[in-house]
Amino acid sequence: MRLSYRNRELVSLVAVGLITATGFASVYIALKAKVSSGSLGYAVFFFALYLAAHLVTRWVVPLADPYLLPLAGLLTAIGITEIYRLGTKDAFKQAIWIVIGVAAFALTLLLLRKDYRVMEQYKYLFGVGAIVLFFLPQLPGIGTSVNGARLWLRLGPFQLQPGEFGKIALIVFLAAYLREKREVVAQGRLKDWGPMLLIWGASMLVVVVTSDFGSGLLYFGIFLAMLYVATARLAFVGAGLGLFLAGSALVYEGTPHVRERIINWLHPWTTTKVYCPLNGQLTYRQDCQSYQTVQSLYSIAHGGFGGTGLGSGTFTTLSGAPLVPEQNTDFIYSALAQELGLIGAAALLMVYMVFVLRGFRIALAASDGFSKLLAAGLSFGFALQAFVIVGGILRVIPLTGITLPFVSYGGSSVVSNFILVALLLLVSHRANREATP
Repeated sequence: MRLSYRNRELVSLVAVGLITATGFASVYIALKAKVSSGSLGYAVFFFALYLAAHLVTRWVVPLADPYLLPLAGLLTAIGITEIYRLGTKDAFKQAIWIVIGVAAFALTLLLLRKDYRVMEQYKYLFGVGAIVLFFLPQLPGIGTSVNGARLWLRLGPFQLQPGEFGKIALIVFLAAYLREKREVVAQGRLKDWGPMLLIWGASMLVVVVTSDFGSGLLYFGIFLAMLYVATARLAFVGAGLGLFLAGSALVYEGTPHVRERIINWLHPWTTTKVYCPLNGQLTYRQDCQSYQTVQSLYSIAHGGFGGTGLGSGTFTTLSGAPLVPEQNTDFIYSALAQELGLIGAAALLMVYMVFVLRGFRIALAASDGFSKLLAAGLSFGFALQAFVIVGGILRVIPLTGITLPFVSYGGSSVVSNFILVALLLLVSHRANREATP
């Protein structure tokens, strides 16, 4: 008997629940040195949470892709398990954000259940909204800097990164604009490139103003990918890459924070002492500016092929100080690589690849231009974000402060990615409904 889409989703969520229970119990036993039924509390809680999300999808989008929600559940389970292993207080906060994210997921499905394509009518509002969200942290009084990058809003006890939601708004704008102007854009008429060049200028300005190279790379990468999907012109992508590299060179010369990131990427180890801006003394770079990068690489190497086991990694010194500061955010991949080894780290990347593959299959199945571009943009943005942070940790590209989707500690990223999943499910449901005889 062939299972329906939603029954497949339910079976997959049960499997995710079992994996979550096993992983969390392993961490709990390793940390507490005892077996307790309380260790299964997180697993039961998250299974109930995703069961509620499943019931919403069963009602609103019964024909949508059956694997995206379980994949998101698996990634959040991996993330919350490792965050608990690194710090129980942060795990509780992350759990709250996941609840908020699932609520945002359900709300998105319910609000757009009739026809999500209504967003196309407000494309310029989404475009302006994206730019406003990118630069909102620069406002005095509410904007705050973390690790040299001004990307956060502080609202009382909460800290929010509006750029994560600006990314979604940018993709909606580009999908709507390119659907309408794809033919004239392909012809290269300058007047139709105005909004596109504005996006390029805004992405460069993001790098300059916020001192965050990763966000600028992410936004502009999404722009180039969607431009290629809409026009199939590789020349435009090449020209865009040239513009980005030229702009990055100018930013490198004019922005000390970005220049420091590039230098740390190229030369994380030094054999002679250099000036350390943290203490004003001469020291080796691996003991100052590139300390996190180097310790992260040591952490990955320590994991070897099979890993140390969940809960058995070494993340603190004998005095209890963290070897890699803030490892649950930018460097959580190195923590997972140490405890799960090369096999587990590769499996995690495979989960991301499957998620992106399902997203692009949805884009191919969509019947209208807006839906195709929207699904392709969302899928590519998700893939690029994962690549940028993992590539930075592995020194493939300069390190940035972007979060690993669904896994890293951070509320804004979790909520925005749940909205991303909801939009993909809406596109998938419509495509499958139209394809059903």
